[in-house]
Amino acid sequence: MSVNLSKGQGISLQKSDGGTLAAVRMGLGWRSAPRRGLFGRRTNEIDLDASAVLFAGQTPVDVVFFQHLISDDGSVRHTGDNRVGGAGQGGDDEAILVDLSRVPVHIDQIVFTVNSFTGQSFAEVQDAFCRLVDETTGQELARYTLTGGGQYTAQVMSKVHRAGNGWSMTAIGEPANGRTFQDLVPAMLPHL
Repeated sequence: MSVNLSKGQGISLQKSDGGTLAAVRMGLGWRSAPRRGLFGRRTNEIDLDASAVLFAGQTPVDVVFFQHLISDDGSVRHTGDNRVGGAGQGGDDEAILVDLSRVPVHIDQIVFTVNSFTGQSFAEVQDAFCRLVDETTGQELARYTLTGGGQYTAQVMSKVHRAGNGWSMTAIGEPANGRTFQDLVPAMLPHL
């Protein structure tokens, strides 16, 4: 059963049987919002990019994104760039796989961001979401839906972070501006 998260809400990633999840997939989906043009309705292609920034305390130590698909330790993997969105018809357009059992102990948080590489604002995007899936079973655990559009070009979506012997997920939903994950680091820091 999936949980729809609100901004700032968190969930434990412990399994109902008390075990911990071994691997999760953070999926990102979106569609371009239709606009009225000279010859009727049309949509522009929008290139949103998902990134995962691995933190040790307040320090970013690695990142996974469309130009660096696998973390240096191999625990986090991006499935590849999608430059138009909507391909999944409600499914994931980009995904980042995290093998939680392989994440080095000094990494305590992984922050997921989305940015418009081509600079379009979220006012031009619809049906954007971020979801967490148990990669072993395929069960959706949590979903955060981006609402409200806006004139910003990026968002700090969510994070998975160590909680005791396991992991938790928190929906952040912080609007920001930037074309790359580097532009978003200052927006991530208050959420660590």
